[in-house]
Amino acid sequence: QVQLVESGGGLVQAGGSLRLSCAASGRTFGRYGMGWFRQTPGKEREFVTAISSWSGSTTYYIDSVKGRFTISRDNAKNTVYLQMNSLKPEDTALYYCAASLLTIATIKNGYPYWGQGTQVTVSS
Repeated sequence: QVQLVESGGGLVQAGGSLRLSCAASGRTFGRYGMGWFRQTPGKEREFVTAISSWSGSTTYYIDSVKGRFTISRDNAKNTVYLQMNSLKPEDTALYYCAASLLTIATIKNGYPYWGQGTQVTVSS
């Protein structure tokens, strides 16, 4: 089992940047495919991006964040990152980190392990 703790959220003006971090417990972090999801009140939790296990050679992004967000991982630090640039008000959400036993996954059901979330608010 793995425990996840997100950090790095906050309030930023439109056009600004934030970097989210997700620290994982355990000694086999590299084996997990990792993902970021986001959720706003009254809406379903939405897939944002994912990175494959071990080398992280494969990544997926939803269209609305392509070219602005970058997911990466550092297995030595048991951490996955989400660099968010050119932020827009519609990026405002609670962002969740998740770990999958699959190599990579793009749906919620593929992730049995979740963090508690970190709030990102983008002002216009």
